Amino acid sequence: MRTLIASCVIASALVPAASTAAPQFLEKKMLSLEAARLMVAAAEKEAERQHLRGVIAVVDDGGWVILLERMDNAAYTASVELAPAKARTAALFKKPTQVLEDAINKGRIAAVTARDFTEMQGGLPIVVDGQVIGGIGASFDTPQHDLEVAEAGLAALGADHAGAKR
Repeated sequence: MRTLIASCVIASALVPAASTAAPQFLEKKMLSLEAARLMVAAAEKEAERQHLRGVIAVVDDGGWVILLERMDNAAYTASVELAPAKARTAALFKKPTQVLEDAINKGRIAAVTARDFTEMQGGLPIVVDGQVIGGIGASFDTPQHDLEVAEAGLAALGADHAGAKR
């Protein structure tokens, strides 16, 4: 009987300790609307410097649009869908979309079966402190212009895509 009572006392002492332990939470950086606006403004400035018209999009780490800007007289109407799709693809794959396009062009044809992703140059992951926190996508008249405009937006945040997986 004493053993049973002692066991119950010990068990009851352990239960409150377990239930009062605080859960562990992870911390992560997140893009703000202000940061997205800064990036889009810098990207737009670069586009205007080159006399380009198109669409720029910034998404969070889950691929959800934070900000999308369609400049007047955008080169392609389809750019309204392409820019956010490139940004989403870069954020979720954690790599520049050009890497995916290059893989397809080098024979990795199966990559085109990835549903709802856009494997075209012009999407870059936003990497801060080694962590992908979103993506920026641009759709203008050529793939090279898409990349240049997206890189200008990324540079405004002080972020890079060099830390992204290749």
